[in-house]
Amino acid sequence: MNLKPNAFLAAIRSGKPQIGIWVSLCHAGAAEVIAGAGFDWAVLDMEHAPTSLGDVMHQLQVFAGYTTTPMVRPDWNDPVKVKRLLDLGAPALLFPMVQSEQEARAAVAACRYPPRGIRGFAGGTRANGYGRISDYLDRVEAETAIIVQVESRQALADAVAIGTVDGVDGVFFGPADIAADLGLPGQPMAPAVWDAIRPAAAALMAAGVPVGTLVQDVTFARSLLADGFTFVACGIDATLLARASDDLLAGMRAP
Repeated sequence: MNLKPNAFLAAIRSGKPQIGIWVSLCHAGAAEVIAGAGFDWAVLDMEHAPTSLGDVMHQLQVFAGYTTTPMVRPDWNDPVKVKRLLDLGAPALLFPMVQSEQEARAAVAACRYPPRGIRGFAGGTRANGYGRISDYLDRVEAETAIIVQVESRQALADAVAIGTVDGVDGVFFGPADIAADLGLPGQPMAPAVWDAIRPAAAALMAAGVPVGTLVQDVTFARSLLADGFTFVACGIDATLLARASDDLLAGMRAP
C-alpha cells in the first residue's frame, strides 16, 4: 500500500481554487451527508464543536470513501492532540488562533518527526494503514497540509511572517474573531473587517502563500475566489440545517 496523495494540498500549491464547508455536527452520519455533496475540502471542527477524537476517526473513515479532503481543526495548537490526530490519518490540519511566527513554527514542529519536529512515533496506526503503507514515513510530511489561522489584529500585522514559515501551506483568515478584536463581535461581514483582512491577504498572495477563509454568503465567497483567495468555505452544516428547518416551517405556516 502507498500513501494517498493529498488532492487539496496539490490544488492549493498549484493555485487551483478550492471550495469548502464546515462540519460541526460531530457524527459520522452528518459527515456522510456532507461528503456526498462533493466539496473540495471540509473542516471537521473540534474547536467550536463537541467533537471527540473518536468522532473524528469515524468522520475520517466516512470521507475516505469520497473525493473531499477532510481538514481537522483541533481545539488548540497542542502537540499531544496534533500527534493523535495525525495518527488517526488527518490529511490536513487547521491550527486556530496562531498569533506569531513562533506559534506557526510550533504548529509545523508538531507535525514533523524528529529531528525536524517533535511528533511522537507509532508504528501501527490508522494513518499508516496499521503498518501496511510502506512509504508513509517518506511521504507523510509532504502530503499533510498545515494551515494556520490568522484571527486578530496582532496576527494580521504579522501575517506574512506567519505564513512564510517553512512548512506552513496556507493562511486562513478568521473574520469572526477578527471582527471581535476590532470591537465588532458578531459582525464578520462588516466592511471594517474586510478592510483589515484584504491588505494582509494581498501581501501573502504576493509572497506566494495560499490564503483562505469561511464566509456564509455565496456571492461574497465567489468574489473572494475571483480576487485570488485559493480556498474558501461557504457554509456550516449546523447553520444550513437550522436555516432550512426555519424556512420549511415558515413556508408551512405562511397564510
